[in-house]
Amino acid sequence: MGVHPLSSTVQKLGPTEVELQIRLSQEEISSAEERAFKKLSRNAKVPGFRPGKLPRKIFEQQYGTSIINSRAMEEVVPDAYRRAIREHNLEPVERPQMELVPAEDGNPVTIKAKVSVRPTISLGEYRGLATPAEPQAISDQEVERSLRALAHERATLVPVDRPAKVGDYVVVDYVGSIDGVPFDGGKAEGQTTELSEDRFIPGFARGITGMSSGQSKDVHAHFPPDYSKQELADKKAIFAVTLHEVKEVELPPIDDEFAKAVSGSESVWALKDDIRRRLAAVARSKARKALGDQIMDKLLETHEFALPTAMVDREIESMLGDARSFAGRMGVGWDDYLNSIHKTEAELRADFRPDAEKRVKGTLLIEAIGKAENIHATPADVAAELQSLAEQYGQPSDRIRQALGNNVLSLMDGIVRSKTMDWLIEQSEVGAATSAPVE
Repeated sequence: MGVHPLSSTVQKLGPTEVELQIRLSQEEISSAEERAFKKLSRNAKVPGFRPGKLPRKIFEQQYGTSIINSRAMEEVVPDAYRRAIREHNLEPVERPQMELVPAEDGNPVTIKAKVSVRPTISLGEYRGLATPAEPQAISDQEVERSLRALAHERATLVPVDRPAKVGDYVVVDYVGSIDGVPFDGGKAEGQTTELSEDRFIPGFARGITGMSSGQSKDVHAHFPPDYSKQELADKKAIFAVTLHEVKEVELPPIDDEFAKAVSGSESVWALKDDIRRRLAAVARSKARKALGDQIMDKLLETHEFALPTAMVDREIESMLGDARSFAGRMGVGWDDYLNSIHKTEAELRADFRPDAEKRVKGTLLIEAIGKAENIHATPADVAAELQSLAEQYGQPSDRIRQALGNNVLSLMDGIVRSKTMDWLIEQSEVGAATSAPVE
């Protein structure tokens, strides 16, 4: 296909919206029509003519000219639009709204395309915007807490002959009712559960505390006002509870054998050192994230520009999708979820808008900085990300790439944003190191 000279103009309709007017030459349209005719004639069936050998005049008599023109425009319009976007150095953020204006009064066929585009961002200072916090030493108490948590993972439950207390595990039957009427989800038999007030609605665990094996009792509890099931929210319930067994948690001895079993360490001291290193790594990761959050807050604070409505609306839809997924995981229907938070969907959208705008603004800023600093996703970066996804989903990386299809470009955009954020964090860390006083 030959390259045709393009005649187009751009009119700014707003900070993030433009209208392109692209004039198509008759030469360009005629060439596209000829190509369209040749493709169509291959499948045309007219007595006396072999496929692909049908004269155009006969084809038009048989099928009309509109099909040729329509197919030609399907090729010409997108191509002309892409070339106009490049000519005017625009970055669209959504599909254009197009109108084809026919030729008349000597004027050529014209494409009118309205489209939302990325805003022009004048970057201010973005290096060294935050100061990293001094790393905190991991205390012996933190190590001991982690050690006890490991011991709890290998604990056993031992039946005891005494009243139940907080922290025990109990085997119970119960039937819940409100105003004497049982409710869905309020019944269980032979259920083993930990007596912890924060695991149940207020009053339930406290009511079982003190009961002994074989004892039955009515336990009074109160569903909180924001309970996920609207029909139960802020209701008082009575649970008829029968306690069958009380079990207490028995921890294994924390010795060298325990250390070998849980981590392969040769001794408890070696295990404690390993725990300390892991806690330090987690602390560094949290500190790095906190530094990144500080940098982003500074960037958002010191830059102002218009946001494309289309990008904000997409982010709101994404946030709504996350909310629907959360409700689904909780086993709650969407309408019930909205009732539980006392919102309509329109109100929830409005609530999401400020955060959506903040996310879009942050994304645009990071991408602008990445472009200014010439940060790219290398083939090695893409391969590493695909391998990470392959390990996450238990699939070969080639299959992950195939499943992504054209979304590999979005994957690359995400890599660039991550690398840019890492670069900004490193700039702050380097700046802090070089400005530190020499002792």
